[in-house]
Amino acid sequence: MEGAAAGAQYNPRTVEEVFKDFKGRRSGLIKALTTDVEVFHWQCDPEKENLCLYGFPNEQWEVSLPAEEVPPELPEPALGINFARDGMQEKDWLSLVAVHSDAWLLSVAFYFGARFTFDKADRKRLFDMINDVPTIYEVVTGGEKKQVKEKSSVTNHSSNKSKSNSKVRESQGKFSEASQPKDEDEVLDEEDTDEHGETLCGACGENYAADEFWICCDICERWFHGKCVKITPARAEHIKQYKCPSCSNKRARP
Repeated sequence: MEGAAAGAQYNPRTVEEVFKDFKGRRSGLIKALTTDVEVFHWQCDPEKENLCLYGFPNEQWEVSLPAEEVPPELPEPALGINFARDGMQEKDWLSLVAVHSDAWLLSVAFYFGARFTFDKADRKRLFDMINDVPTIYEVVTGGEKKQVKEKSSVTNHSSNKSKSNSKVRESQGKFSEASQPKDEDEVLDEEDTDEHGETLCGACGENYAADEFWICCDICERWFHGKCVKITPARAEHIKQYKCPSCSNKRARP
């Protein structure tokens, strides 16, 4: 693996070196999710084992199986990014991989910080340097441009006020018939919606919706949209114990 070899040659020790390592890995990951997206998509075959997206200090990227050694030399990226590829819209899948890639970059940077005993001031300086560049998620989704536009047009206070007013308008429209008496079934349906309203899909990260079919993994107890894991309501009726793609394909480790 050429990329892995290049990554292994670099061993950052100072805040500046760790930030340089961070930027190189970040650039590689952004390439995979933007300019090289067709190749990246092709390499993430759902029929293969748990695959990870690696970024390297030389601004290259690689889709590969996780490291064999336990524990690995560096924190591992998210496992099994390929399993959700065909169960989601491409832009949603890329956004999901981007979020996990952002988390991995931070874990690698602060792994170096802990390994070389950065003090409080160094850790803060490193985080401030990292926080000054857009996240991969913002780059992939265009969120950076949107944030700049919003900041230039309104203050945070007026923005929050606007959002609050819009929620009130939505609520008024949604509950305009609240004064009407409800039967017991309607009450139960509303309680179920409230209970799952904050539930996020383990594959795409989106919220629970009452009009969508969901299924819970009996192993990790995470919920998934049926469409994200390719399970229909009819098929679910014949499943005694459901295992999500991640739990089904976890590699046995020594």
